[in-house]
Amino acid sequence: MRSHHLILSASLLLAGGCKQHPLMDYRPLDQAGMGSSTIEQLKPLNISDREVQQLVNLKHSSVTDDTCVALVSAARGHNHPFASSEPVASLLGARYTESDILGFARADKLDTISGDAVMLRLIGLSDSTVQAVLQRDLQGQSTLSSAAIGRLKNTGLTEKQILERINGGMTDEQAEKEAALREAVRNHAHTDFVRARGRKPR
Repeated sequence: MRSHHLILSASLLLAGGCKQHPLMDYRPLDQAGMGSSTIEQLKPLNISDREVQQLVNLKHSSVTDDTCVALVSAARGHNHPFASSEPVASLLGARYTESDILGFARADKLDTISGDAVMLRLIGLSDSTVQAVLQRDLQGQSTLSSAAIGRLKNTGLTEKQILERINGGMTDEQAEKEAALREAVRNHAHTDFVRARGRKPR
């Protein structure tokens, strides 16, 4: 009877362990500078080998341990693995904070929003305008792409005027048409007729 209980206990332990990766190699995380307590927090999340490498990439980008765990947890909340270390690195390079990045991740838009978010910085928009545009995207409201915003800005529209158009529901197609019209008017303004000087009569 005693041996039966031992076998049953061993079976239960093995069954419980199947939910995790008992042979997972966490050493790359330790070598990347992640704390042992953080690694223990990651174990119940059942991370894969690929996710370990993603987390190593995050540590190389100087992402904090807490944010690493939060990013994996956010991915789990949306039923997919974490595979977004590259977008995170790009956003950090464009001066977005880890808090900003977590907001994108919790909305499950980290991959889809990162390109436009980086471009909005490169366009040279103010922080308040960038936040206003991204908040609309995160809330599922219509907004203009960074390319359309950049073209409108290049035609001389102010950020306030661009936001007015965005809040009014302007589409990328409408933005392109307005930008083309403004460019045509601007170019025409620099083509005033100049009389060619001929030779003076003798």
